[in-house]
Amino acid sequence: MQLSVEISMYPLKDEYIPAIQAFIAQLNSHPELKVITNTMSTQVFGDYDLLMDVLKLEMRKSYEQFGRAIFVCKFIDGDLAPGEAHA
Repeated sequence: MQLSVEISMYPLKDEYIPAIQAFIAQLNSHPELKVITNTMSTQVFGDYDLLMDVLKLEMRKSYEQFGRAIFVCKFIDGDLAPGEAHA
């Protein structure tokens, strides 16, 4: 089963950009996922189980390294990546 996730991260500190950049870099370090970033959010596409495991791991790393943050996520089944065939 494929999954599409849209994530917005809001670190609760004055210097928030490094935390966001690090989180996105960690998502991009998983070549089996497709990651698309824009100024408002990051979209991640891939296998459901793998994607959920990666999010669990990388969100935890982010909390441990940078402290408090709010993650706003939207999930929908299927691969809705631009340029992909959608059913």
